[in-house]
Amino acid sequence: MKKLWIFGILTLIVSSSTFAGGLLTNTNQHVSFLRMIARGASIDIDGVYSNPAGLGFMEDGTYFSVNWQSAYQTRIIDADFQRYGADNYIKRYKGKASAPVIPSVQAVYKTGDWAFSGSFAIVGGGGKASFNDGLAMFDSKVMAGIYSAKGGLVTTDMYTINSAMDGKQYIYGLQLGLSYKINDYLSVFGGSRMNYVNAGYEGYLDAKLKDQQQTVLNKIELDCEQTGWGITPIIGADFKYEKLNIGVKYEFMANLNIENKTKKNSDPEGALADYKDGVNTPNDIPEMLMAAVGYEFLPNLRATVEYHQFFDKDAGMANDKQKALTGNTHEYLFGVEWDVLKMLTVSGGFQKTDYGLSNDYQGDTSFSCDSYSIGLGAAIKFSPKVTLNVGYFWTDYKDYIKDIKATNTPGTGYNGTGLAGKDVYSRTNKVFGIGLDYKF
Repeated sequence: MKKLWIFGILTLIVSSSTFAGGLLTNTNQHVSFLRMIARGASIDIDGVYSNPAGLGFMEDGTYFSVNWQSAYQTRIIDADFQRYGADNYIKRYKGKASAPVIPSVQAVYKTGDWAFSGSFAIVGGGGKASFNDGLAMFDSKVMAGIYSAKGGLVTTDMYTINSAMDGKQYIYGLQLGLSYKINDYLSVFGGSRMNYVNAGYEGYLDAKLKDQQQTVLNKIELDCEQTGWGITPIIGADFKYEKLNIGVKYEFMANLNIENKTKKNSDPEGALADYKDGVNTPNDIPEMLMAAVGYEFLPNLRATVEYHQFFDKDAGMANDKQKALTGNTHEYLFGVEWDVLKMLTVSGGFQKTDYGLSNDYQGDTSFSCDSYSIGLGAAIKFSPKVTLNVGYFWTDYKDYIKDIKATNTPGTGYNGTGLAGKDVYSRTNKVFGIGLDYKF
């Protein structure tokens, strides 16, 4: 039980990404993605990430882009579970997560048939989350513990939970690559991304009976930093013929482990063994396939359809959690942009994301939901050299219902209580962004 508590607090803070993309991958690395979504056929500086082979078709010159995004998310759990000797317990648990500063920088030097490119961005991780009213997994476990110790009716006014935890997890990516235009129709790309993980947790948790303040149900203290790195090889190709453009990119898996550097651990040989100093935990970044088809219907009107697959089941996660997935992540994207004026382009896009979720994968502290997203925005061309991008990205999530039947066997059933219960998981998400592109 104690290990479940600390694992819950930590993964609650950082496990679920506040960004777009797969379970472990951030795809919104340029504001052009927010305003159009489907950018896999782009022949512009944002192609450094979305379509690097297409950089071979850019005009000669030096390009630079700086972007700032801000993401905000809520995570909601509607819990309905049995209690020992009482009616069902129904409660809504609501948490907030935020990543107010998501920076990214891209650069391209194009000369002749060659294009040298680089970028720096946050390619994975999440913001800080806080559930002020606790979690169902904690309440149900405490109730089970009180019932085992005292028997009889169990209510929430019989115990107190005090906790404070600061957490962070970011995966920074530095990408370098080279594009080559083979002929007027085909360009290819080869490169790699160095991923660096910076994570840390500091805090405590203390749960007691109200009428017996000396009876401690759980007490935890932890101060742990985690770091690690891995390399993602990347290849791509772009086929361009008249008004048609097809972009393809494949990112190989980055084998990545994070190592603990622990200053304080209240139980390093038991419940907190995963956070013992020097312990390594798998945190792989999965393989990813991106393919897109873009077409110019009019000189001022363009559209793109796109597909992503994230091979999440092959990527190592803590405690082999990836084995609980029923399949990989699939995304379907569509985007359109219209040059309303010579200096103004408006755009919009749609994205549908399907995960291979299961009850064993989903939990109070780390859950995902299938979704669809809408992006809107504009590009303002102040001059042939300067373009300002603004975008808004909103996601609607499909509720995930986790229904657990009673077994009356401790360690099974709802949160190990042996009783029946049901959790309805839902989320909201919105991202704002502004970016500046400059050609020297």
